[in-house]
Amino acid sequence: MKTDLDHATALALLEWQIELGADEAIGEAPVDRYALAAKPAPEKVAPTVAPTVAPPSVSADPVAEAKAMAEGAADLGSLKAALGMYEHCELRRGARNLVFADGQPEARVMIIGEAPGRDEDRVGKPFVGRAGQLLNLMFDAIGLSRDSETADAAFYITNVLPWRPPQNRDPKSDEIAMMLPFVQRHVDLANPDLVVLMGNISCQAGLGKRGITRLRGTWAEAYGKPALPMFHPAYLLRNPQAKREAWADLLSLQARLERP
Repeated sequence: MKTDLDHATALALLEWQIELGADEAIGEAPVDRYALAAKPAPEKVAPTVAPTVAPPSVSADPVAEAKAMAEGAADLGSLKAALGMYEHCELRRGARNLVFADGQPEARVMIIGEAPGRDEDRVGKPFVGRAGQLLNLMFDAIGLSRDSETADAAFYITNVLPWRPPQNRDPKSDEIAMMLPFVQRHVDLANPDLVVLMGNISCQAGLGKRGITRLRGTWAEAYGKPALPMFHPAYLLRNPQAKREAWADLLSLQARLERP
């Protein structure tokens, strides 16, 4: 190719292009891009549309299903089995064990606590940690024991929730609502003379109200039985000064049991 550039100028232009990075030949001859035939436009492909999937069917109302399952339990064993099959409470997925009950099922006194803690979740029984040890001492002082084989000298104990909430948080209202039919059926099957509502959550479930410092010591009715709200032993461990009120409540419970 003939050019009007002298050798020095051409060399200078070549060095300049190399500095710009154009240091590699991509063809043996120049290409006239304008002479190339226009490439055909790529064929348009219709976007893939995912098949319509029907939303999962809405299950029955969790509370209604809990009620049906609870009412279908003929005895305490089948009630525990029904709880184990109940799928709507998410707490079960993070718990190690279902904590159902302990003590003498035929006892005159049924204690209803709040929910299992770490020790209870590990062992699978209610009130086995420090709070449980204090509870045993409290009721032993009025002649009642969870280990007694005699109904008159025993107590039976369960919780509103059979699964431990994460980090021992308070149960949520919907969790309590789901468990209430099971608690009611539990009371019906055990058929105690009276129930003890141990702590705020138990009062919320059984009485529909909270405020244990105001409610404690005053007899009410829950689950169709005479009910006595009391401080939870865990509260007494944190507030030892409240043990005087707890002792007064125990004496009230003892007097109620001694009525002819």
